[in-house]
Amino acid sequence: MSDEVFHPAVEDLPLSKVLGALADPARLAMVRAVAAADGVSCTRLGQDAGLELSKSTMSHHQRILRESGITLTRVQGSHRILRLRRQELDARFPGLLNAVLEAPAEPVPVRAARREVAKAR
Repeated sequence: MSDEVFHPAVEDLPLSKVLGALADPARLAMVRAVAAADGVSCTRLGQDAGLELSKSTMSHHQRILRESGITLTRVQGSHRILRLRRQELDARFPGLLNAVLEAPAEPVPVRAARREVAKAR
């Protein structure tokens, strides 16, 4: 496992990419779980977010969140720990994370989650 993880510079974050990443209900649930725990292991994130998705789908969502500048991934031994880039995002887009995190949670479509679990089997 490589210790190098790509994180875009905060000044390179377009609002459209950040909003696009947050538009997916599963990713939004993941962001809320990361914010609540102030850091979550990649392997626990699905459980903490209440998601039943395949490992590959979880990895995909984690990559989207990282590449859009929402999360920061730190390698700690064989684990990867996700944290929100809260200070950087607040500086670039004031109030955005507060609005997202304080909005009522939307349920993740169960049918989509079940379809992902079925694919993994």
